[in-house]
Amino acid sequence: MSLGLKAHGEPTVYFTLGSLERLGLPHALTTRHCPGVASFAEPISPEAPRAPFRAEAAAILGGAGLEMSRVTYARQVHGAATARAPLGGGFAGLVDILVTAERHVPLAIFTADCLALVLYDPGASVLGVAHVGWRGTVRGATPAAVRAVAQLGGRAAALRVAIAPSIGPCCYEVDEPVTAELERALGERWTAWAKPSRAGHVMLDLWAANEALLCEAGVAPDHIDNPRLCTACHPELLYSYRRGNRGRLVTVAALP
Repeated sequence: MSLGLKAHGEPTVYFTLGSLERLGLPHALTTRHCPGVASFAEPISPEAPRAPFRAEAAAILGGAGLEMSRVTYARQVHGAATARAPLGGGFAGLVDILVTAERHVPLAIFTADCLALVLYDPGASVLGVAHVGWRGTVRGATPAAVRAVAQLGGRAAALRVAIAPSIGPCCYEVDEPVTAELERALGERWTAWAKPSRAGHVMLDLWAANEALLCEAGVAPDHIDNPRLCTACHPELLYSYRRGNRGRLVTVAALP
C-alpha cells in the first residue's frame, strides 16, 4: 500500500492522502467497509434526487472534517460537463465534474474502477472533483476539470491533484471498440498507455493517460499524487465493477 495513504478505522473505512492532509484539505476516499453509501443499484434520480448517503456515512465522514449535510453530488454520465456546487450543496445535475469556491461544501464523486480526481488550488481557494473512466478520458473530462477550476480563479500550475484508488493497468483489459474511440479522440498517442494482451485486446493504463493529460493542461508532474491502489487487485478492501461489484466508493473533499 502506498505510504501516501493513511487508513482510518478498523477495518479501514476510508483513506486520506498525505499530500492533501499537508495542505489542510478535508477529504476522504472510502472503502467497501464504509457503511451508508448508496450502491450503483440505487441510481440517483434527476427528477427526485436524494443524497446517496445515509446517517452512518455522514457520521463517519464527518470525522474527516466534512459537513455532509452540505454535500454536493451529481448523476454521473461518463462525460465532461461541469457544474458549480449549489449554495449549501445538493444535487448538481447530470455532470461528471463539480467545482466550488465555497468553504465547507463537500464535493462527492462515486466510482468502482473509474478515476476520481481531486483538484485543489490552495492559494486561490478553489476546488474541483471529477469522475473519469475511459469514456471521460476520450471526451476530455480531465482537461475540462482543469479549465473549470481555472474559471473560478485557480491556476493550472498551482493545482495539486490527487487520483483516488481506481483500476490499474495490471487489471484493465479493453477491446477494439474502446481502442477505436481512444484513437479517434487522441490519435496514436493512446498506444503509449497500452500494452497488448490477448488477440484484439490491450491492457490500458488510465493512470498514465490522465497524468499525461493533466500535465498537458498545465499541471506540474510533481503536483500529481497517485497512490496507485488498484480496485480490482483489492476486493477485500475496495469495490470493482470489473469484478462484478455493485457497491460504490466515494471520494469527497471540501474547501477548509
